[in-house]
Amino acid sequence: MSINIIAVGKIKEKYIESGINNYIKRLKRYTDVNIIEVDNSSVPKNPSGSQIEQVKIEEGKKLKRVIPENSYKIALDVKGKPMTSEGLAKSLKNLHLRGDSDVSFIIGGPHGLSDEVIDIADYKLSLSHMTFTHQMIRLILLEQIYRAFKIMKGEPYHI
Repeated sequence: MSINIIAVGKIKEKYIESGINNYIKRLKRYTDVNIIEVDNSSVPKNPSGSQIEQVKIEEGKKLKRVIPENSYKIALDVKGKPMTSEGLAKSLKNLHLRGDSDVSFIIGGPHGLSDEVIDIADYKLSLSHMTFTHQMIRLILLEQIYRAFKIMKGEPYHI
């Protein structure tokens, strides 16, 4: 199985980058992880609702261009369905068993994902009812993917 993290923007905070690299290193014994970043679009100061929507549309087009064609697409969206760590492990295992060997988690920019990206997703996932930065979400997601693989292998994961 190959995991793609497809995200808008680059990681700017060193501590987040360090954590992401740590989980990518840990995941290497279970799966391949590819980080695919697209440039974020510029947002004017005090943007209107239509300007925010335009930014999401622009970023969505960039995201769609880099999503692998036969990948199972999971969009991270606040309106998505929540899942437990055990549920994520079970879902990834089921995807693998049915032949979906490429899974892409799609993370939008600060304003979220465009409707067009959400519409092409095979699953809409909410990691929390709380609000996190899109950069922090990348770290949290990688930790949960690592935890899911530990669960699938029957290894302790509370460490």
